[in-house]
Order: sequence, then structure tokens, then C-alpha cells
Amino acid sequence: MATAAQWLEGARPRTLPMAIAPVIVGCAAAFDLEAFKPVNALLAAVVAVMLQIGVNYANDYSDGVRGTDADRVGPLRLTGSGAARPGQVKWAAFACFALAMVAGTSLIVLSQTWFLLLVGVGCVAAAWGYTGGRNPYGYMGLGDVFVFVFFGLVATLGTTYTQAGQLSAVAWIGAISTGIIAMALLMANNVRDIPTDREAGKITLAVRLGDTPARITYVMMLAVALLLPLFLVYDYPWVLLVLLLVPACLMPSWLMLKGKKRRSLIPVLKMTGLINLGFSVLFGAGVVLTTVLA
Repeated sequence: MATAAQWLEGARPRTLPMAIAPVIVGCAAAFDLEAFKPVNALLAAVVAVMLQIGVNYANDYSDGVRGTDADRVGPLRLTGSGAARPGQVKWAAFACFALAMVAGTSLIVLSQTWFLLLVGVGCVAAAWGYTGGRNPYGYMGLGDVFVFVFFGLVATLGTTYTQAGQLSAVAWIGAISTGIIAMALLMANNVRDIPTDREAGKITLAVRLGDTPARITYVMMLAVALLLPLFLVYDYPWVLLVLLLVPACLMPSWLMLKGKKRRSLIPVLKMTGLINLGFSVLFGAGVVLTTVLA
């Protein structure tokens, strides 16, 4: 029987900034549109966090029963380590998805955005299909697309739209940037697992690219994510605050490029998650300051 601490570790808290960051960016865009709604923002955050934890448990279950996590480097996996029975982990994932759906339905009712019901169903289906089912797309190198779309575009734009009823250039650029950083986090995770993933038949984008190109791609992702907001500088000069993250990107980039041992890449996950959170705060602050001081 897994302990509470093991269940917490299995939820992979290092990845949770990936869920919070797009909500912060989406709220900043809504504020710029003079439509920020705290209750809607809170519900959007619950949806994002519960989906993220649900994905983590679902991946733990699916990879564990397939044997992908039998010999891996990194944090505890409940199923692969035998700390919890597979069925328990699967139902933990389903419980998180259920909570996300309850919060999401409440958000849709409040915002009267009924078409988002289909988006919500798609989110849950995509979360389970990442590594679950007969043909998991995460095993075909499409996991990065899932992360970009759902933890970048959908989470950010959905947060903005359920508050403002419209989108803006701020929302789109913020969504793309935070989605790219989320992809970088997944790339760091998958570079670390290249040997075991290849052996288990899990063909991630990192496996397809190869070790060195995948590491370089990680650095390029961070660079692009920080440079994109510069397109907004003319109208939103305070978004230049995101450049304060450049020093924070140096260490994880160096570890990705020079870290030979797979275990040395573990801290990169936490660093990248914090970079995403930092980006959302600085980008959001830049948008809000420009709006307030205009």
C-alpha cells in the first residue's frame, strides 16, 4: 500500500507549474480586456491542475503495466515500483479527471460557453490516450503536440475566453510561449528516458530526434518562448520583464547540453517548471502594468 508521501510524489508536483502558468497568462489577457473574473479564474485553475495530476497518474498506470517504467531513472512511479496496485493508480487518474470535469462544467455554466463541453471531453480523452489505450499517441512521438495544444493553447485561451468572451493577440502569444515551455519540460523528461523508452518501444520525439538534437531543441524552445512576447513590445512595453528569465534559463540549458549522466537531468524538470511559472508571472505583470499605467 502506497503512503501519502508516495501518492504525492506520484502526482509529480514538479509538473504542476505547467498547469498553473497558462491560467495566469489567460487571466492577464482577460484583465487587459477589462473582463477579469476571479471565480472563473479559480475554476480554470482547478481544471488545469486536476487534468495535470490525472495525466500524471494515467501515465504512471499505463507505462507501468506496459513495463516502460521497469528500469528508469527519475522520481518514483507508483505502478512500476509496485508501491501501489495498477487498479488503484488508474482509479486515482479517473478521480482527478472527474474533479476536472465538475470544475469545468461549473465554469462553462458560469460563462455560458457551452461549446467548451466538447473541448472538455476532448481534453479528458486526450489525457487518457497519451499513454493509455491500444494505440497511445505518446508512444508515437505526438506527446509534445498534446502538451502544446492542451497545456498551452487550450488552457490559456480557454481561461481568457471564459472570462472575456473573446481572445486577443496577448492571449495568443502568451498561449504559444507557455505551451512551448511546457513542451521543453516534456523534452527534458524524455531526453532523460531515451534509453529505456527506446527499449520499451516508446518512440517519443526525443527518441526520434536522437540525444544531441533533442537537447539542442530544448534550448531552442526556451529561446523562442522568451522571444515571442517581443512582438508585443510596441503596445505592451512592460512585457520586456520576461527577459529577466534569461539567467534562469542558463543552468537548465547547460545541464541539457553538457549533462552526460541521465540522473543529472532530473533537476531540469523542476527548473523548467519554475521557468514556465516565472514566465507567466512576468508576462502577466507586464500586461497588467501596461494596462494600468496606460
